[in-house]
Amino acid sequence: MFATDYSRQPIESFFPEDMFNPIHYRGVRRPVMEAETLPNWCYISETFYKREVDRIFMKVWNFVDRTDRIPLPGDYFTFDYVGVPMVIIRGRDGVVRAFSNSCRHRGARIVDGAGNCNVLRCPYHSWAYAPDGRLVAAPDMEDTLDFDRSEFGLVPIRLEVWGGFMFVNFDSDAVSLKDFLGDLIPNTVSYNFDDLVCVRRKTYELACNWKLFFENFAEQYHIPYLHGGTLNRQKRKINPPEPTRGAYEALYVQHPGSRMLLQGDTGFPAIEGLAGRYAEGTYYPSVYPSTSMGMCIDGMWCVRTDPLGPHKTRLVVWTCFPRKTVERPDFEQVVQSYYKRLDTTIPEDNTACELQQRGLMSPFNRPGRIGRLEKLVHSINNWVLDRVIGNHA
Repeated sequence: MFATDYSRQPIESFFPEDMFNPIHYRGVRRPVMEAETLPNWCYISETFYKREVDRIFMKVWNFVDRTDRIPLPGDYFTFDYVGVPMVIIRGRDGVVRAFSNSCRHRGARIVDGAGNCNVLRCPYHSWAYAPDGRLVAAPDMEDTLDFDRSEFGLVPIRLEVWGGFMFVNFDSDAVSLKDFLGDLIPNTVSYNFDDLVCVRRKTYELACNWKLFFENFAEQYHIPYLHGGTLNRQKRKINPPEPTRGAYEALYVQHPGSRMLLQGDTGFPAIEGLAGRYAEGTYYPSVYPSTSMGMCIDGMWCVRTDPLGPHKTRLVVWTCFPRKTVERPDFEQVVQSYYKRLDTTIPEDNTACELQQRGLMSPFNRPGRIGRLEKLVHSINNWVLDRVIGNHA
């Protein structure tokens, strides 16, 4: 009798054929202190991932970037998200817009990278589009019958802005961004997001599922173990999840100083006008589907986990400060301490998420249990299931 060689069997063979049957998620659906974690196929199955793209990312508001990335008319950058190529551009009227990065002639990708232009010109047949998407040139099309240039502008993608944060939505029937975010907007008004300047964007490529980093940001359990020599020097307090009304979860931690810095480092003064408890701690919203924010007394960082497949994620980290802070003569010197904090702790989180992904590949993996410091992981898991499986599950 020979032992089974599991290494020769595709991991998909260990998944249930009816993986979208609600019966498989009864443990996840239990009250939080009785609940299990998601089954491993939710992180490693191509089938599950494709349904996430279809039912989550193609249906909800997705954070793109800050408007200060394209401050001038004609400024643009390209952005590919869940297989959709886009170009984000500021028009001559000052309005930022998103379009499908695909020529209306025969579909060529029009532009790559970032820059400034008067028109977006397709390199294939030189069709040209104004920054507001209108087709303004179509060479050698004069003899084409009933060809109306006004009908062949770039295909727009819904884009709305909140406090300088740009979001896109691929679903024309979706609610407004304001309705999607709910009370996150009034809860954060004293941070004055419109005045923020992004001073650094840093990108990582991770060998893990997008949900793992999003879950990691929302829980407090790992801090003394994973960040033992860094964040663990900060006093830990068990904080219950915040009540929320909108597509986000949140934690608030009261503490002295700034959590944008490692303990012992000195930084910038507090944000002018920051009021109430927000002047005495850090607010951590996790905005669905995959954007995490750390709103501190002196600035903020923002992390987006872009799904690139069930086993791969692009992590983008923004660091932002008030304009008055950025204009300080000592800004470049002092900001290095803020970068040090992120450049120390983000790689620690990245390593842990990749270890999780490797462990989840085991055919013997079984769901775990949720602890008191992971309550928002339970919320995230169920938000995903509500959309992928259905909220009747």
